[in-house]
Amino acid sequence: MRLSALADGIILSWGWRKRLIALAAGASGALALPPLDLWPLIVVPMTVAVWLIDGAVGATASSRFRAAFAAGWWWGFGFFLAGLWWLGAAFLVEADKFAWAMPLGVVALPAFLALFPALAFGCARLLWPAGAGRILMLAVALTISEWLRGHVLTGFPWNVYGMMLAGQGFIAQFAALGGLYGLTLLAVAIGAAPATLGTAEAGARRWRAPILAILTLAALIGFGAWHIPNAAAPLVAGVKLRLMQPNLAQDAKFSARNGEAILNEYLTLSDRATSPSTLGVQDVTHLIWPESAFPFLLGRSPQALARIAAALPPNTTLITGAARAGEALPGESRPPIFNSVQVVDDEGVIVSSYDKVHLVPFGEYLPPILERLIRGVGLSEFVSIPGGFAAGKRHIPLSIRGLPAVAPLLCYEAIFPGEVMPSQGPRPGLMLNLTNDGWFGQTSGPYQHLAQARMRAIEEGLPLVRVANTGISAVIDGYGRITASLPLGTQGVLDANLPQTAPVTLYAQFGDAALVGLIALFLLLARVRPG
Repeated sequence: MRLSALADGIILSWGWRKRLIALAAGASGALALPPLDLWPLIVVPMTVAVWLIDGAVGATASSRFRAAFAAGWWWGFGFFLAGLWWLGAAFLVEADKFAWAMPLGVVALPAFLALFPALAFGCARLLWPAGAGRILMLAVALTISEWLRGHVLTGFPWNVYGMMLAGQGFIAQFAALGGLYGLTLLAVAIGAAPATLGTAEAGARRWRAPILAILTLAALIGFGAWHIPNAAAPLVAGVKLRLMQPNLAQDAKFSARNGEAILNEYLTLSDRATSPSTLGVQDVTHLIWPESAFPFLLGRSPQALARIAAALPPNTTLITGAARAGEALPGESRPPIFNSVQVVDDEGVIVSSYDKVHLVPFGEYLPPILERLIRGVGLSEFVSIPGGFAAGKRHIPLSIRGLPAVAPLLCYEAIFPGEVMPSQGPRPGLMLNLTNDGWFGQTSGPYQHLAQARMRAIEEGLPLVRVANTGISAVIDGYGRITASLPLGTQGVLDANLPQTAPVTLYAQFGDAALVGLIALFLLLARVRPG
């Protein structure tokens, strides 16, 4: 089939045929995401998006907006449904309690998120220029809608469209200049450029957009090759990390009656020798455990702290995720419980803590506006904390003996571009991401989570140490190179050195300034009529 015939078929489609085309095209975008990373397939959803908007016709501006909005919603619903299906695994951890709600959770979230590309399609249609300009207009509209998705209602920037190109180390380096949203702008434009081959101008002019897209892609690769040094990043002297990945099942992990057995397992695993020449925990300066490691409050368990102290060699520090009890306010019957990072010295003293600021809605707390309704139908947040977790007040750095300043990140705090640095203090020397992806089993979710954490390392030019209960635990340098890792679904320990920071990136200094400039340029060029 000729491309023009395919384009005409999509543009002229209507009703359920058009909805199914949009749904399938959006869903195809998930193939370009981790773990498959089939990034050339980005041309499918983006090219079809242009043709869907071309076909959103009507006698009035409002009718054209509604037609494009509807196409965009089905396109987005397909993309988010295919990209986030693995969320359903969390409903099966306590199947007797949550399984019945799985269809609602798996379908409702993509349906809501689809409103963002729907709005982008609708707004783009109102300003839809002729020829190749509509490629740029689509890129601007989808990028702005993704920025909104990352901020509205606490934000959920998971699988931002730029992540379709993020699996390629060289291409992803553009994030050091323009961040993930800047990469998204270019990714959409590159992916949508072939649309002009099926429509628009005749003759050689129709090749302008695809050729420009190829040149842009080549420039991205060239910049990445220049930006990443050939040599491995130099190491921070005197630091030897040990990452412990227990691969603990959720049902056992959150059972208080298994608390002692779990601690025994952690201590035994942490002291495991990884080769005939190693001595276990005796060899390391910092032992790191994952998020929410204990089914009890570590700070209120002197027996557990004593056992940890006995296991740690002198001058070795434990960094672990743990629930922490705060101080009860007057009139409150119970203290707030925080999801925290806690630092324990070799005497068993908790010397510092960080309380998670950006909690997961529905997972760690219920949004107040919906809490009564959700509890009314017998549901609660996923965590087994009465009333859910309380949020920390601000993102603070951790000062840990022997390490440069640490930017702590718990779980999905690592997915928010531009929000991973502490609100005070000097530039950190590393990001520490403790997480528990055990909720999602061996699905696409943990791979996507790792990829987004890796993107933060590129944006900020900082190494990132990631410790996950079931994986994927990894050490990533400031260029996004994974220097050491443990596979998903395995138990083990990983000994690694800490890379030094890369040079400060433009994104770290100026945030989304480059994105704003690129959007202005795209809008200017989009209005240029071909001669």
